[in-house]
Amino acid sequence: MPPLSILLVDDHTLVRKGIGRLLATQPDFTVVGEAADGLEAEAKAVDLKPDVILLDLQMPRCSGLEALTRIRARLPAVAVIVLTYSDDEQDLIEALKRGAQGYLLKDLEPEVLFSSVRGAARGEAPISGAMAAKILLEFRPAAPATHPAPPPLGQSEKPHLSDRELEVLERVAGGATNREIAEELFISENTVKHHLKNILAKLQMQNRAQAAAWAVKEGLVRD
Repeated sequence: MPPLSILLVDDHTLVRKGIGRLLATQPDFTVVGEAADGLEAEAKAVDLKPDVILLDLQMPRCSGLEALTRIRARLPAVAVIVLTYSDDEQDLIEALKRGAQGYLLKDLEPEVLFSSVRGAARGEAPISGAMAAKILLEFRPAAPATHPAPPPLGQSEKPHLSDRELEVLERVAGGATNREIAEELFISENTVKHHLKNILAKLQMQNRAQAAAWAVKEGLVRD
């Protein structure tokens, strides 16, 4: 298979060059371009059509969030991972709403970055552990006094998911990878991907991070 093509977007030259050198140590990666702001990122993304974009948030002329909206409108299938110093949960939620497939903090280890890029290319949603916890806090409903059971997902105006799709979604929301889900449910990874595709279509969502947040909000993930 050809190496994964990656576009680096960051307004700090030293940061871009440092990340580029790290990625160059992996034989299955190739950095096809760099951009220093959101407008340049949009232009480079459309021209190069990379497999994965690593996108900073704080940039001149056009912020990462605005660039994310622009890129998603023109390249809906590209995997965009926000790579930032910001651990603000509002930045996280807004990035996911605008179609980010992952959200990583820049203090991560190189091996985590490598696996996250590969996972994003496979359709997974890499999110730093501290930020994943903030998703749960943001979407978890306040516990009512009587602790009633959550309503069935197939009723009212909520999308109807099959029992198997609910099993897959619950494990996605718990942070499991496709391989882990396949092993736990005794099905193939391709079957997991098929279920995820159906889940995203029914929920009208772009990626598994958004579906996971919805599952938490609906009470599928418990403490």
